[in-house]
Amino acid sequence: MLIRLLRTYLRPYRGPITLVVVLQLVQTLATLYLPTLNADIIDSGVIAGDTNYILRVGGFMLGVTLVQIVCSAAAVYFGARTAMALGRDVRAGIFDQVQRLSAREVGEFGAPSLITRTTNDIQQVQMLVLMTFTLMVSAPIMCVGGIILALKQDVPLSGLLLVVTPLLIGLISLIVVRMRPLFRLMQVRIDLVNRVIREQITGIRVIRAFVRDEHERARFASTNADLREVSLAVGRLMSLMFPTVMLLVNVSSIAVLWFGAKRIDAGDMQVGALTAFLSYLMQILMSVLMATFMFVMIPRAEVCAERIQEVLGTKSSVKPPAEPVTSLDVHGELELRGVSFHYPGAEAAVLEDVDLIAHPGQTTAIIGSTGAGKTTLLNLVPRLFDATGGAVLVDGVDVRRIDPALLSRTVSMVPQKPYLFSGTVASNLRYGRPEATDEELWQALEVAQAADFVRAMPEGLEASIAQGGTNVSGGQRQRLAIARTLVARPEVFLFDDSFSALDYATDAALREALRAETAGATVVIVAQRVSTIRDADRIVVLDEGRVVGTGTHQQLMDDNETYREIVLSQLTEQEAAA
Repeated sequence: MLIRLLRTYLRPYRGPITLVVVLQLVQTLATLYLPTLNADIIDSGVIAGDTNYILRVGGFMLGVTLVQIVCSAAAVYFGARTAMALGRDVRAGIFDQVQRLSAREVGEFGAPSLITRTTNDIQQVQMLVLMTFTLMVSAPIMCVGGIILALKQDVPLSGLLLVVTPLLIGLISLIVVRMRPLFRLMQVRIDLVNRVIREQITGIRVIRAFVRDEHERARFASTNADLREVSLAVGRLMSLMFPTVMLLVNVSSIAVLWFGAKRIDAGDMQVGALTAFLSYLMQILMSVLMATFMFVMIPRAEVCAERIQEVLGTKSSVKPPAEPVTSLDVHGELELRGVSFHYPGAEAAVLEDVDLIAHPGQTTAIIGSTGAGKTTLLNLVPRLFDATGGAVLVDGVDVRRIDPALLSRTVSMVPQKPYLFSGTVASNLRYGRPEATDEELWQALEVAQAADFVRAMPEGLEASIAQGGTNVSGGQRQRLAIARTLVARPEVFLFDDSFSALDYATDAALREALRAETAGATVVIVAQRVSTIRDADRIVVLDEGRVVGTGTHQQLMDDNETYREIVLSQLTEQEAAA
């Protein structure tokens, strides 16, 4: 998964990657060349007392060092730019993919997991790429080059490498194999911590209302403790790795000095050659150490890449049409023809064989008990989900054949829990139609009964709105969401219990103003409150996913027992008949 992800997203950066490899090659060769020059200075300059030779070779060493520094800095610069570009592209890829997914797939992943995958998981892959360009590219070159040059200095002494290098690789491999499952578990635990924090922040009012502060502290502490245990397990393995490497490095150094001194004493080796061999040994082992550092990162990055690919490889259940319809005879007629809907794995259908027609210029209301499928029915129209049976048609065209951009302009929905974005009142109202004028915004606010409280804000239309609209009340949030939909001027208005937070007077005033504003459009209202929908041109009664009655308020009161029960649970006989 990791290789496939990197191959896909690094393909556009072949040029910078090639440059990084070349620069790393040059700087590594320069690094490998320096011990040989140092050995020459010792053997031919210091021992012979030739000062000119020392200065000449020393100056050349300075030049090689300068090349090494310049190439290393340039390699890090281009490597960092490429790694950051990779992170940007993968984040954009996940963002675009999530935008294409239906509400079902987004719900399956969950917001906390998607946030972790878009941030922490991508960061791990990005860091691996950065460290690869800065360390891993030079490590094999340094290791192979160091072995060749060490053999050039002294072949018998190089036999130590045959013992030390395989032993080091074997110990590191044992540790890395145990790390991989722990890294996967760590990412899952990060998801859980993220989820708990989101729940506690968004549900802070509920927590305080029920005085569950201690319970939530304990829940967070437990989740955090689970993450800490996995992190400590990883930390213990990592704490074994570096001391093991350093122990072998130091033991190897002692062995080189021990056997090298004997060879110098026997006249089989020069002092400078021993110094160079010791430097090459350090370079070889340091290259293994750098590879070790990469091996620590690779398992976690591989797990993260798998999680990223899960999102990128998920197919949306709401597929764009192969040959989209790009224009409609825009009248706004909405029809549900034999519509059924099953959630994956559910035993029973949420909706079954639903027939409904909503005409332009009329208000169609949908009412039913909790769980009757009202919200699901509305979600099928803008294709938040796709019907598993039957068809949803707008102006006689199946919504699955309509171009998504055209469908979003034709149908606008105010959800049950309206969401406002951080910004201003104006930026939120213009969300569906950026070119709307201030006069149009005020007109929409007047209809939505929101103009008074917006005028009361010191900045008016430029008043700040916090993320989620948390700095305004629930009723104000609903009215701003309704105004936003009015600004968009769709042909079909869908209101999913969008008046529930309003008092009766505001509700009545809003519906009266809305009737005039949407006179030529199709309006579908889902509501629990009878007073909101009793004046609708047509009322559809849902019960357990089926249509059990249609008609006006009075007709249903006379003929439909389900509707009558709902009404009398809220109103008296006299109020219902009034």
